[in-house]
Amino acid sequence: MNPNSNSGVRENIVVSKSFEFALGIIEFCGELDSMKKFAVSNQLIRSGTSIGANIREAQGAESKRDFTHKMRISLKEAEETNYWLSLCNEAIDYPKPNQLLGKSLELIKILNAIVHSSKTGKA
Repeated sequence: MNPNSNSGVRENIVVSKSFEFALGIIEFCGELDSMKKFAVSNQLIRSGTSIGANIREAQGAESKRDFTHKMRISLKEAEETNYWLSLCNEAIDYPKPNQLLGKSLELIKILNAIVHSSKTGKA
């Protein structure tokens, strides 16, 4: 599924990457649930899917300030998600998140660049 299909505009990389990342998070949380790791799974599903939801919401922002605010929230959620994935990666008897950890770092870099450029006015 194309997460940009509703927008009627050209593909937005951060929208696409966050959507694909959320699908990976859902799958990984299913694995956590099957191992009865509910506490971490619940935290991870919330933060990991919130990234893309806030990015999508930012696409319809009412102002530049509103856009920046929503993208900052996405960045905070990405940082939190990276934390939970790092815990899983280091914890004994937890599945390893593999590519999700790298993808979370990629989203953090992209979101940092967007937030920085939206604050400075440079594209």
